[in-house]
Parts: sequence; structure tokens; C-alpha cells
Amino acid sequence: MVVKRTGGRREPFDRTKLEKGIQQALRKRAVPQLKIEEMIDEIEESAIRAAETSHEIASSVLGEMVLDVLHTIDTVAYVRFASVYRNFENVEEFMHEIETLTRRCSPPGGVHAPHGENDNQNDNE
Repeated sequence: MVVKRTGGRREPFDRTKLEKGIQQALRKRAVPQLKIEEMIDEIEESAIRAAETSHEIASSVLGEMVLDVLHTIDTVAYVRFASVYRNFENVEEFMHEIETLTRRCSPPGGVHAPHGENDNQNDNE
């Protein structure tokens, strides 16, 4: 499978590159490694299905697949990934994304951390 980049350049799909981006977004988050591997498998399988006829997938489609999965796993990682993927340039862009995220999936009490994560995550930093 080939990934078609925004500028038209094409490169082979690289699972390691996908994994690095996801791992970076999930850095210091309470998401088990097994769950991360399952997420990467899911994204890779979805990408293969999407590229079935042409054997290529747009990097934008792949990025949105990552965002969709991160959204269900960890909203902080979602915003981290979105900030790089969508190339946020200022605080207003972060705020807009967070407001959109909050409206999209607001559970009682607003945006939340994954189950079992304690609120004092930064105590160990």
C-alpha cells in the first residue's frame, strides 16, 4: 500500500511511522501498550480496506483515521495528535479544537480522562 502525501509525493505505508506518531500523542497517558497495539492494528486494517482498489491512501484519510480512534481512547492524545497533524499555529486553534471536541462528545462533566487515570498525572513529572 502507498500513502499519497499532501504535495503529491507517494511513499510506502510505514507502520513504524504510524506507531511513533501515536506513541508520541499518548506519551505519559494511562493507555496500556496492548491497547495501543490494537489501535494501530485497527488503523492499519482500515487503511488497507480503504486502499483496496487503488492500493493507495491519502495521508489526510490516514490522519483522520488516527484521530477517530484516538478520540475514542484518550481525548488529550487526540488534541496532541490534532495539533501536529493539523499544524496548529496558535492557542486559538487549540481552543477551537477543544471546543469542537467538547461539543462532539461531551459526557456529563465535560472532557474526561480514560477510566482509571488519576487526576494528578503530572505529579511524577
